[in-house]
Amino acid sequence: MIHWRGVKPFDWKEIPSEPLNEKMRRQMVHTERMTLARLEMKAGCTVPVHAHENEQVSMVLSGRLRFLLDGGEEEAGPGQVMRLAPNERHGVEVLEDSVVLDLFSPPREDWIRGDDAYLRRG
Repeated sequence: MIHWRGVKPFDWKEIPSEPLNEKMRRQMVHTERMTLARLEMKAGCTVPVHAHENEQVSMVLSGRLRFLLDGGEEEAGPGQVMRLAPNERHGVEVLEDSVVLDLFSPPREDWIRGDDAYLRRG
């Protein structure tokens, strides 16, 4: 985890990759107003249905995800972006090995505190 306050670029190769479970790894950068996370997820990985105060924008760089929403399901693949409103209940099924960038605003204080057990179940 990096708290980034500079004007110089950061390099993902220098940010520690944290294993959350056997199918998911996460890198994080926190700024004053947002959290940026790079997630590597293997096919079959799931993120349980949950909600948070943060607006979330998920950008699929590679692979394919199924977002489970109160109003149904939406799939997203490479080059596609999913926006989730604050407090919107959602979960994810990883259909193919995937790399995703998630932006959260405000910063994910629960992740900063380490209160992310729902991700560590896999």
